[in-house]
Amino acid sequence: MPRSLLLAPFVALLLAAPTEAEEVGQVGVDWVGNDIVIEAIADPKVQGVTCHLAYFDRSLIDRLSQGNWFEDPSYSAVDCTQTGPITLGNIDKGRDGEEVFSASRSLIFKALKLTRIYDAKNNALIYLAHASELTQGSGKMSLSVVPLGPKP
Repeated sequence: MPRSLLLAPFVALLLAAPTEAEEVGQVGVDWVGNDIVIEAIADPKVQGVTCHLAYFDRSLIDRLSQGNWFEDPSYSAVDCTQTGPITLGNIDKGRDGEEVFSASRSLIFKALKLTRIYDAKNNALIYLAHASELTQGSGKMSLSVVPLGPKP
């Protein structure tokens, strides 16, 4: 059973994700069992766009030895691509964008988020992977842009 499932009951109570992610890869990075997990996330409001989100998943051994039992680091990376004809649904076109995906990275205080921002001037969708923290913000982020082609 993947370690991320250990906290699943708590996560389900605290945070409901707007869309589903499918784990497509997992890479071990050290001898204590820490992993980098890669998930595919289809944008629920933009048909034809899929994002791949990578994040650090702490092992049970690391949690026991380092303390801070309920929290994973904020590190993440994202890359999005056109996987079919792009059809924009009813997306938020404001400057703040719209959350596409969210997953808890600690028991209460931190979430890993994927936010979509529509860039009308350049006819593109910007996807930003970032952490949000209740007590302090996080500057760790990753960005991917999907061009929508020439302006109509």
